[in-house]
Amino acid sequence: MTIPFSKYQGTGNDFVIIDNRKKLLDKNNTKLIAHLCDRKFGIGADGCMFLEGPTNPEDDFTMVYFNADGNESTMCGNGGRCLVAFAKDQGVIDDTATFTAIDGPHKATLHDGLVNLEMQEVKHIVTTPNHYWLNTGSPHHIEEVININDFDVFNNGKRIRNGAPYHEEGTNVNFVEKVNADTFKVRTYERGVEDETLSCGTGVTAAAIAMFESGKTLSQKVNIETLGGLLTISFKKEGDTYKEVHLEGPATFVFKGEIVW
Repeated sequence: MTIPFSKYQGTGNDFVIIDNRKKLLDKNNTKLIAHLCDRKFGIGADGCMFLEGPTNPEDDFTMVYFNADGNESTMCGNGGRCLVAFAKDQGVIDDTATFTAIDGPHKATLHDGLVNLEMQEVKHIVTTPNHYWLNTGSPHHIEEVININDFDVFNNGKRIRNGAPYHEEGTNVNFVEKVNADTFKVRTYERGVEDETLSCGTGVTAAAIAMFESGKTLSQKVNIETLGGLLTISFKKEGDTYKEVHLEGPATFVFKGEIVW
């Protein structure tokens, strides 16, 4: 079988994207997905996405996201932004999109090379003396560190990822350092990739909300510097709920091709 694909990246978070509206590929074929994401024997990516036809009449398409290990996974913010850019390039949408992912409905807009993605509301934040935990479509542990550029993200992230209280289900792990009143640096160890990635959309969203919740910033528009580039998160807090949560940044076409399976 010859499979056409496109490669996109959002602040260094890279994805193999396949138009699967004709349902030619089985989303339960974990070996195929893992092969596509393999950086030595396949195309290479942090994750893979299928663009499929809408299941809801108001949607433009459906997002199906897989971790690099081949398993269908929770929401990926940068992936969602890249899929919107892919849909635009394929003529599926113009400059706005409505789609459904595993965590529910999303809306997005494209302008000036940026994709602005509306995320889910956040209602529950676990606060401890050492870290925060919240779900922004995917589960995220947030922990402040100093000298983040020299911090051992891989080993510390791996330790926390399956440690107490997360254990078997695991969590994504984000390390944060404040730069100024509305800007933070974030580095992320991603579950399913089992390594540090250059950027994580749901992770920086979680970090921005956690920093506001902690009082480390008073701004409801937060800039996040990742290893792969700059992302902006905006939100409104009403009572205990974070609403109108938006993740904005570039989503860039890298290359396209065909792979034989």
